[in-house]
Amino acid sequence: MVKKADKMLTTRSRLYQLYMTVIVPELMTELKVSNLFEVPKLDKIVINSGLGKSKDDKKVIDAAVNTLTKITGQAPVPTMAKKSIASFKLREGNQIGIKVTLRKDRMYDFLDRLINIVLPRLRDFHGVSVKAFDKQGNYSLGLVDQSVFPELTFDETIVAHGLQVNFVFKAKNPEHNLILLKKFGMPFEKEIK
Repeated sequence: MVKKADKMLTTRSRLYQLYMTVIVPELMTELKVSNLFEVPKLDKIVINSGLGKSKDDKKVIDAAVNTLTKITGQAPVPTMAKKSIASFKLREGNQIGIKVTLRKDRMYDFLDRLINIVLPRLRDFHGVSVKAFDKQGNYSLGLVDQSVFPELTFDETIVAHGLQVNFVFKAKNPEHNLILLKKFGMPFEKEIK
């Protein structure tokens, strides 16, 4: 008879299974923590696309919505301006971007595709920056062009726009998040000495 926890583990994504079976025990010994809940954990991934100067162009908005829908499997939510800024020709309530928040299986599936398929396809890629962590330990990664995602066809990448990928962690110590991303296989750039 299969245990309930084992049955749930077989239906989860590959990266989640790796996290639970290999990474968590390794982190518990490396970080010298005895409680499972003290191990750093990826809470959510937020992917957003700012529309910038082309916020009024319907073609760019549709292209960005299509891109985020195809690469995440979720419909994006519009982000609105919170206050009016005359120098940017921005009024309160205008749509200035779109975002998607991924959790659980979709989050791990997206992270797996990002690390193993998308980042190696970038031109002149030497690794992601180690300096992109904020004070809370969350990591931000910017992509200039969406054409590196294999889910998109050539026609869908004619209107180019960038993406911002934010990794939000639950951890006591922000430095532990770098160790967790390295365990997931995130290719960080080599330090030049």
